[in-house]
Amino acid sequence: MAEKPLYLTTTLPYVNADPHIGFALEMVQADVLARFAKLSGREVFFNTGTDEHGQKIAQRALEEGQEPQAYTDAFAAKFGSLKDVLGLSPEIHFIRTTDPHHVLAAQEMWRRCAEKGDIYKKKYTGLYCVGDEMFLKESDLVNGRCPNHPNLVPQEIEEENYFFRLSAYQEKLESYLSQEGVIVPEWRRQEALNFVRQGLEDFSISREKARLAWGIPVPDDDSQVMYVWFDALTNYISTLGWPEDANGSFKTFWIDGETLQLAGKDQVRFQSIMWQAMLMSADVKATDRVFYHGFITSDGQKMSKSLGNVIDPLSIVNEYGTDALRFFLMRHVHPFDDSDVTMERFKEAYNADLANGLGNLASRIMTLAEKNLPQPVAVEFKPYPAEFTEALSSYQFNTALEYVWNYIQKLDQRINADAPFKVVKTDPEKGKRVIEDLVRELAFIDEMLEPVMPQTSGAIIEAIMANKKPENLFPRKE
Repeated sequence: MAEKPLYLTTTLPYVNADPHIGFALEMVQADVLARFAKLSGREVFFNTGTDEHGQKIAQRALEEGQEPQAYTDAFAAKFGSLKDVLGLSPEIHFIRTTDPHHVLAAQEMWRRCAEKGDIYKKKYTGLYCVGDEMFLKESDLVNGRCPNHPNLVPQEIEEENYFFRLSAYQEKLESYLSQEGVIVPEWRRQEALNFVRQGLEDFSISREKARLAWGIPVPDDDSQVMYVWFDALTNYISTLGWPEDANGSFKTFWIDGETLQLAGKDQVRFQSIMWQAMLMSADVKATDRVFYHGFITSDGQKMSKSLGNVIDPLSIVNEYGTDALRFFLMRHVHPFDDSDVTMERFKEAYNADLANGLGNLASRIMTLAEKNLPQPVAVEFKPYPAEFTEALSSYQFNTALEYVWNYIQKLDQRINADAPFKVVKTDPEKGKRVIEDLVRELAFIDEMLEPVMPQTSGAIIEAIMANKKPENLFPRKE
């Protein structure tokens, strides 16, 4: 029986800063999963885009002396260019929360929740974190600050806003989060479940237009705009054409398919609690699974411009190539825990694993083939090994690539032990058979690399088909 169609989405990055390596991690993880699913015969809808409303955007545009729309247009183009920089699937869908259809979908989400009786208006005074664009409870604070933005002093704000009755979904959320697999890794599910069991408070879903005009207008109330999170979360279904679903994508991928969202570990409250309650209120199926990854740190500290430790993925790609970055993020960054990344560590991995490892192996085998085989070796697709498939299916990218690199190492050792470069001189026919088998093994490695390193995979298979040594895939860096 064929597997269900897969809907897969990243979070939408806020366009108030240049793309950084942390977002590149999520994008590449999602792309690897999308490519692997397609190669396994599944129909895939892969979504990403940009989150463009809210106070931070309005402030940054003002600082830059631009209108918010012009400011977001420029940044959306930068994020859109990541498609080529990171080697993302050509079929990827890119949504902007300023897209006209998304605006209409967000307003429809509001109307449905309102019709359910889950939206009401009240005056509120509270501490507001501009960084997260949300109100904080005293229990959220660490040393009087937002734990995600310790450099920002929360602002005390009093205003009349609309609220969403999150408290009405206590039991439904507990039931949803009690299902194994709705969150990966498991300890994040327990974290979300524990949070819900402590009791839920309704949350503000609008802002006074007089204070913040840059947002989607609240239906039937010109004095308010939507809270950026309420607006942005709806992108996950607006990108599929919800609510009208003119081309059937929403039914195919969200209703009848398997839905998978990727997000950072700081997103649990938004993606697995607030968003799921909104879906329940609107009578839309909940997300099947959310996979939360850890953060990338540098020299033990969270990356920030003020510390000067931000690693730019574009600069890595310019010097080392797209697939070198993709490989490093998948093999040397832990899928669930925080990982420390420095350029020194990146360079060491590049030289050891790519220049001296994969690149050297491909060169050795195809040099033997070019010199000793009269024609290209016919290679056929082999089923993925269970160890590789199981690792990728459980989002353990590092384990999957550990399997591939162990395979590379063993093949290298086999070449040294069998010495086909000598055998082919003393027993040409036997030597040729050994070389042909090495080429097939290289093709098998290439097969496993295709979802992770598509450019490199293409170069290797082209070399095999041409029976030629490939150009130096990964020149050593001194």
